[in-house]
Amino acid sequence: MTSHPSRGALNPYAGMPEKPGFTLVSTDIQDGEPLPAELYGEGAGGSNRSPQLSWSDFPAETKSFAVTCFDPDAPTGSGFWHWAVANIPASVTDLPAGAGALGGDLLPEGAIMMPNEQREPAFVGAGPPEGTGVHHYWFVVHALDVEHIDIDPQATPAVLGFMMREAVLARAIIVATGEFGGAA
Repeated sequence: MTSHPSRGALNPYAGMPEKPGFTLVSTDIQDGEPLPAELYGEGAGGSNRSPQLSWSDFPAETKSFAVTCFDPDAPTGSGFWHWAVANIPASVTDLPAGAGALGGDLLPEGAIMMPNEQREPAFVGAGPPEGTGVHHYWFVVHALDVEHIDIDPQATPAVLGFMMREAVLARAIIVATGEFGGAA
């Protein structure tokens, strides 16, 4: 993975084996740019809506995808998982805005959404506490060489990361930013 100035000092993938990248685009978020208000949490003036994501140019041997959103800048000592989806079929190359809604009705068949840090299987929007500066939201599509990650749907996104670590062929990344009052 190459370094990128908008990705902040806290790169959650820095200690992992380097993987090639592929293309990830969104009608809602851009690399290095602030999140739109809708992607903030309800308590921060947003609507907890997950962004639209589309990906291409992934390795030909890809058999499934996982999508995650992580904030390494959260003042927790361990970051904050906003979203994790496993077992997206290789034939699916986009998720519509709102696919992270509770219930996952807009997710493809077979995909499972892991609980976020608030223990809900859904996307939870940004909500940086006052005085914590700019946060970096790592939206990542992981191309995997397995069709299915055998994981308990109640497991955490960190466990998903551990379970899929040997299966990752490539990662596509958009790092958007947010800060206290950003949705106002």
